[in-house]
Amino acid sequence: MRSIWKGALTFGLVNVPVKVYSAVEDHDVPLHQVHDEDGGRIRYQRTCEVCGKVIAYSDIDRAYVDDGQTVVLTKDDLASLPAEKSREIDVVEFVPTEQIDLLTLDKPYYLEPDSKSPKAYVLLRKTLEQTDRTAVVRFTLRQKTRLAALRVRGDVLVLQTLLWSDEVREAAFPALDEDVRISKKELEMSAALVESYSSDFDPEEFVDEYQKELRTLIDAKIEAGEGFDVAETFGDEGKAEKGGEVIDLMEALRASVERTKAARKGGGKASETDADDGDEKDSAPKRKKTTAKKKAG
Repeated sequence: MRSIWKGALTFGLVNVPVKVYSAVEDHDVPLHQVHDEDGGRIRYQRTCEVCGKVIAYSDIDRAYVDDGQTVVLTKDDLASLPAEKSREIDVVEFVPTEQIDLLTLDKPYYLEPDSKSPKAYVLLRKTLEQTDRTAVVRFTLRQKTRLAALRVRGDVLVLQTLLWSDEVREAAFPALDEDVRISKKELEMSAALVESYSSDFDPEEFVDEYQKELRTLIDAKIEAGEGFDVAETFGDEGKAEKGGEVIDLMEALRASVERTKAARKGGGKASETDADDGDEKDSAPKRKKTTAKKKAG
């Protein structure tokens, strides 16, 4: 696998450099469009509706339409947004795992330790396992700020992006408001049917039959001599930057815990800009604290 991003997990004064890998891949057979008469490849061009010219991707900006007005956002406008420059996966809070709604789970990513010693990585993994907690984190990927759940899968930390609360639709179906009566016998028969289908889930037992048959069809056409040579090119993903190292893990942990306790006694939250003694400053990298804004209500 090739890493798609590099950065650092941060919580308190602890910094865990990691590489990020996509945890899933599409198994669909890739198909493209061709002319039904001669098999020629069909390609799309980006055409300007005002001048009629074909526009290169490098000359395209983004725009937003609001109440009949088009607001153009240039590359410089988008590059000025602070979220694009962050290389941190910032832990906002640790929550009980059952509080993460499965409906909000989106794309999963594997995290690999990116330092000479994986000690901080393993410590975080074991802590999540022992406390049965999931870390809610914020980070930036492909120019977008993401909310994600950091959890454990085997020996690997998995980062799974979450949908924002306003991206999940409300299920408002009038039929569900009706008063429906279910008899005890109907419920028992339904439970018996469920029991007859009960089993332990093994995902490897399930196969995408459509893709399997599609592959068989393609192979048969190739064997029958119906194929012909076509030149195709594919692009490579860019390389990401390298993360930093962990400095004095135990001291960073101790300082973070003491700071949090002190803040709670004082009735406030710990701040990353509070003054430390000389040893703590030497043992922890300086950084700006990302503030998690929770939606009220």
